[in-house]
Amino acid sequence: MRQDTNFEIEALTDHTRHPRKETPQESGFTLSRYRVSNFRSVSNSGWLSVDSVTALIGVNESGKTNLMLPLWKLNPASGGAIEPTSDYPKSLFATIRNAPEKFQFITADFETGNEAAALAELAAIPLVKAQRVNVTRFYDGSYRVQFTDNQRDSEGCIMRALAALWTAQDDLAAHPKEESAAAVARAKLTELLGSFDEQHDVRSNDILLSRNAVAALIPEEPPAVSPVVTILRGLHKVLVEAVVELYTPNPASRDDVRAAVIARLPRFVYYSNYGNLDSEIYLPHVVENMKRPDLGAKESAKARTLGVLFDFVGVQAQEILELGRDFRDLRDEAEPKMIEDQGRAGLMRSLWSRARGHQDMPDPVVLSQIAEAKRTRSILLQSGGAKVTARFAEWWKQGDYQFRFEADGSHFRIWVADSRRPQEVELEHRSTGLQWFLSFFLVFLHEAKGEHDNCVLLLDEPGHSLHPLAQRDLSAFFEGLSQNNQIIYTTHSPFLVDADRLARARKVFIDRDGSTRVSGDLLDTEGNDTKKGAGFAIRAALNLAVAEASLGGAKPVLVQGRVEQIYLSVIRTLCIASGQFQPRRDIIFAPACDAQVLKMMSRLLSDADACPPRLLIDDAFPNKTLVEIGEAGQTAIRISDFGGLTGSAIEDLMPFEDIAAMMDRVERRPERLFVDTVVAGLPFQGQVLSWAKSQDIVLISDWRVRLAERMRKWLLERDDPRVSEEILARWLKLMHAVDTV
Repeated sequence: MRQDTNFEIEALTDHTRHPRKETPQESGFTLSRYRVSNFRSVSNSGWLSVDSVTALIGVNESGKTNLMLPLWKLNPASGGAIEPTSDYPKSLFATIRNAPEKFQFITADFETGNEAAALAELAAIPLVKAQRVNVTRFYDGSYRVQFTDNQRDSEGCIMRALAALWTAQDDLAAHPKEESAAAVARAKLTELLGSFDEQHDVRSNDILLSRNAVAALIPEEPPAVSPVVTILRGLHKVLVEAVVELYTPNPASRDDVRAAVIARLPRFVYYSNYGNLDSEIYLPHVVENMKRPDLGAKESAKARTLGVLFDFVGVQAQEILELGRDFRDLRDEAEPKMIEDQGRAGLMRSLWSRARGHQDMPDPVVLSQIAEAKRTRSILLQSGGAKVTARFAEWWKQGDYQFRFEADGSHFRIWVADSRRPQEVELEHRSTGLQWFLSFFLVFLHEAKGEHDNCVLLLDEPGHSLHPLAQRDLSAFFEGLSQNNQIIYTTHSPFLVDADRLARARKVFIDRDGSTRVSGDLLDTEGNDTKKGAGFAIRAALNLAVAEASLGGAKPVLVQGRVEQIYLSVIRTLCIASGQFQPRRDIIFAPACDAQVLKMMSRLLSDADACPPRLLIDDAFPNKTLVEIGEAGQTAIRISDFGGLTGSAIEDLMPFEDIAAMMDRVERRPERLFVDTVVAGLPFQGQVLSWAKSQDIVLISDWRVRLAERMRKWLLERDDPRVSEEILARWLKLMHAVDTV
């Protein structure tokens, strides 16, 4: 199967087709964050904030898919049933199975946008308190809805009531002229407050009883002027308000309010590579699989995409299959029915007919009906192919692909042609990128439009088979789709996380307890993953952007490896810092792993309008390869011309005593220090190898890289590098040679 991709993706920027949502208030519900718990490998993901486009980045098996499936199952556009054997965490399977109504697996916060007014009116709450809702789904399929800004502060309400009781008790003590009435009231309040063991143990019912007791203290016919009655009435008012607040039902718990919120939720469309279309489809299997509830993930996803395909073109697989039947199919179907209807006599008649070689001749009317059915099928398939071609061209402007559907008996095929390849080819033999885009296009149009407009698209590893350039275009393409639809996608490719879009990135990793976690902090630790796989992809995206920007106006110099790159970058920086070197263009040192790769890189980095990049090599570089490169106009600079030693390498350009002392920090095992054995005037590398052999140790394979990194840190992190004039002069001479065109 081909893996190349010969097409580009256009970012949708036509605002007439995709009006941009300026704020959540101008649209319907908008997902702002969500949290997954007790779902497969996820015990508690923590809150995951989302934007118009959000990328979940992590290595394989980190649980990225398990962060999207629960969101899909919150309110799926299609499918998305809860599957206990797959979705329940294995460690809690029996517990959840016995009480699924007690376990939530997804909680999501939404901005209600222009739906806030209708919800506020229905729930009888202020508009400002209806602008955010929290929706939770449990394993029994039930929902819990809460208005985020309308949460009852029971503790605060009780504390305000208690404060009013204490204040009234103090105020009553200040009226000695009405000592009798005040004393009775004060005694009652003291009794009430004394009945509360601890303030934190006070319940709503205690406040209710206090309200009733205070009401009983207010006489039915109070005196015209009585400060005691005024105090008691004020206290009673506070207690009444507290009781109303404590006992008023939560509006979000009402069935009509909950149903209204659920009805306004965006639909979630989930798509993975499993659902990619094949070029040849066996219709009987399609018909059977669409009815089966026990398909695996891959088969189920593919059956779903096929169902979308047939729905989109306006026909069903069963209909295509039936319209393609010929006379033999009809006869074979009729024979079992005859045997069933006529019993043993029918069976004997069928066997006798077959034994004598009798063949029933088709009736002309039947033949005419068969021909008409096949003609109808052909027209339907032509119409379907034309419809897909037209709509695909509207959606994707960078191609002129033509699709044709063909049915041969029980087989259904998809053929593809375009201007660059006018000869039709089966879909399976085109790139996997095109297969993905066609399949996603069908699912997107079918499930994300019409009644599912403004849905949330959940894409699992989109475009992983695309060329890196196409992956970058896909990342930009998401911006267009997000004008109307939020997008959440998983990836481990740096090409799908552009450096200027790092705000959309979320790291997914396996925490120390083995569960899946997610973090918006791109510098966050990644559990036990010492390699920081998610962080690596993010840094790679950043490095790609920096490299492209740097190479655009820089002078590339090819060196033999990472070690040379580290040392030469330090030398360049310190020479510029000295004020004695001002390069005409930025100098970039590009490493290669061996001579042949260096030769290839020199061609890749060559500009047709400029000189090829310079080579900076040591004496070990093969002369044959140097001659071959030199024939193309390449020039080389040898390190030995500046190190003063025959056979010298890049280490010989460093301060001799400093690099020798640093070597003893890289390799600490020998009893005899390297600095005590090294001799000035001899190549550094050879002396290190001899010293290691004499100490009976095997150096680690990347000792040169580690030494170079230590030297870089030591030289650059000091306010005064204290490089000798001799060393600096040697470096300046080298940098001026490199900077010369």
